[in-house]
Amino acid sequence: MPWSYWALLALNVGAFVAMGIDKGRARRGRGRIAERTLWGWGLLGGSLGLIAGMWCWRHKTQKPSFYGVVYGTALAQMGLFGWLV
Repeated sequence: MPWSYWALLALNVGAFVAMGIDKGRARRGRGRIAERTLWGWGLLGGSLGLIAGMWCWRHKTQKPSFYGVVYGTALAQMGLFGWLV
């Protein structure tokens, strides 16, 4: 497999883990991961990992401003990927 597939896999796994860490911190009342940072993971290619983290941990599902950006980014990335392939 090309290195780019591995990079995308790593970004998505990292985004998924970041959502889990943020959910754990939210439950314990500790310092949170900024939404900008999570959006950054998504913009770099980890948007599907963010969506999986939202579903798995039920995290940030009540914030339309967050999930709108994440889903919009995922759709744009899938369209770009389809166009490139």
